[in-house]
Amino acid sequence: MKKSRIHTAVLTALLLAGSGAASAADWSDTSLSYRYGNDFHEPFVLNADGSAKNISKNIYTFQHADGYKYGSNFFNIDLLQSSSADPAVNGGGAQEAYVVYRNIFDLAKITGKDMKFGAVRDIGITAGFDWNTKNDVGYSSKKRMLVLGPGLMWDVPGFLETRLLALWESNDPTGIATRYEYKTHPALETVWGIPIGSLPLSFGGYMEIIAPKGHDEFGNQTKTETNFDGKLMLDVGAVTGGVKDTFKVGFEYQYWKNKFGNTTSGDPGALAKTPMIRAEYHF
Repeated sequence: MKKSRIHTAVLTALLLAGSGAASAADWSDTSLSYRYGNDFHEPFVLNADGSAKNISKNIYTFQHADGYKYGSNFFNIDLLQSSSADPAVNGGGAQEAYVVYRNIFDLAKITGKDMKFGAVRDIGITAGFDWNTKNDVGYSSKKRMLVLGPGLMWDVPGFLETRLLALWESNDPTGIATRYEYKTHPALETVWGIPIGSLPLSFGGYMEIIAPKGHDEFGNQTKTETNFDGKLMLDVGAVTGGVKDTFKVGFEYQYWKNKFGNTTSGDPGALAKTPMIRAEYHF
């Protein structure tokens, strides 16, 4: 199938999802959050001795999720402010906006048939996109990516979903004449949000294993990426006798190997092991 037809299929799926979401949601959760870490790394952002620079980042997030007649929606905006170790084009630290949208079409809801088997609760089809812009000196990413693929919803407390996605990614950074399209490539994605027994604690996050996407804009062969991001959150309201599921604080950890497909063997900045503190307000 030609790429243009696939792109049309994904965009049509997103349009249908938007139409479905326009109706009353079965449930919804919206939150604002803040997280901070001082051990972020970026590819090719290195010290004079060739080691990766430690970058501090303040990250502000708006997130919304809801369920509707035929499935669910997930929308996330991250606004990232780097320290001067990751310099911006106009001075100071780089700024980035990263947007993620996913719609999961629930096959049990659509067909009216039970999709359960073994430990699987349901089957879904995911369609969505990633979009970013960043004003750093070295690269100035302008990523655009469409995603589409099947997934399994597991029968656990909270939620656990595993997806096999096809990715159509392009970028238009500093130093190339026209937008560059990478080779279509697969990714295995897992997302979860699981309460820890009867404790006022939950464990959430995501993990992605992204296959190589061919050569990059500068002719380098890309590598398999591994990106794990997990958070352990305390429900403050449940502990203090206030409103539950409203204000949460906790710790987050990200492990990212071969970041953006760059190899860690040639670039220490392509490996990040980043602890963070996090606070969320849900409304």
